[in-house]
Formats: sequence, C-alpha cells, structure tokens
Amino acid sequence: MAHTKAGGSVKNLNTSNPKYLGIKLADGQAAAPGMIIVRQRGTKYDAGANVQVGKDHTLFSLIEGRVSFRDYRKTNFTGITRTKKIVDVLPFVAA
Repeated sequence: MAHTKAGGSVKNLNTSNPKYLGIKLADGQAAAPGMIIVRQRGTKYDAGANVQVGKDHTLFSLIEGRVSFRDYRKTNFTGITRTKKIVDVLPFVAA
C-alpha cells in the first residue's frame, strides 16, 4: 500500500509578480525632484527638459514643476520619419 496520495502535476504555480509599469504622473500634475513619471520597458517615452532616464528606462523628474507630454517628429537614419513621445517637467511660473 502506498503511504502518500498520488500528487498530480500542477501547471499554473509559476507566475511572476506584477511590475506596475505605466504613467505615474499625468499631464499637468505637479512633480517634485526624484518623483517617478513613467515606468517602462525600453524607451516608449523619451526624456525631455528636466527629466532623466534611470537604468531600467524609468523617467523621473529633476526639478519641481509641472509634467508635460508632447509629440516629436524624428527622422531615422534610414529616412523614415517617426513620432516619439517626449516627457518634460516645466518649472512653475510665479504669478
């Protein structure tokens, strides 16, 4: 007689944790220095003014200001024109 029950094979126990990628601060929101704006794989969004890229392509703010998204037409070395998304942090304007 067997002393243990037969264990079936399980195929769905090897999932990884979610990475929580995406835009963290929307257009027009306030950003402090060091705040993460976009978490991404690769450079779907490029860094603009007052924004720096981390080693995992995370975009973060360098100054205190307002987040701004814009499109930029870039010509490839092959002559193909593509539209890239640029993220800027613009300083607050004193009124």
